[in-house]
Amino acid sequence: MGIQGTTKLVAIVDDDDSMRSALQGLLKAVGLPAQAFASAEEFLKSGQHHQIACLIADIRMPGMSGLELQTKLNAERCRIPIIFITAHGDEKLRMQALRAGAVEFLAKPFDDEVLLDRVRAALEN
Repeated sequence: MGIQGTTKLVAIVDDDDSMRSALQGLLKAVGLPAQAFASAEEFLKSGQHHQIACLIADIRMPGMSGLELQTKLNAERCRIPIIFITAHGDEKLRMQALRAGAVEFLAKPFDDEVLLDRVRAALEN
């Protein structure tokens, strides 16, 4: 059920080790290559943001938040489809993220199939 014939890389940026591992395992199980980062700063320092086809990011993290990462990527004209995940979502944050170009904003815990559907849609665009 994975996406065939593609090497589109998905990045996961979340400060929670167990969430990063779970998301990486979920994506791998459906044939999507993923790389995980413990912080927005680590993601940016990797220099890989120009090769990423979809980004799954937490909103609240120590240091740079997911929204600040989104703002930085937008300023660099790096248009990666971003799916935000958060345990602290509220409507104001959700609207801010979506207005700035996020493709989805999911509250934890979320349904794995919903996340996978959003990632697949982002990779097809």
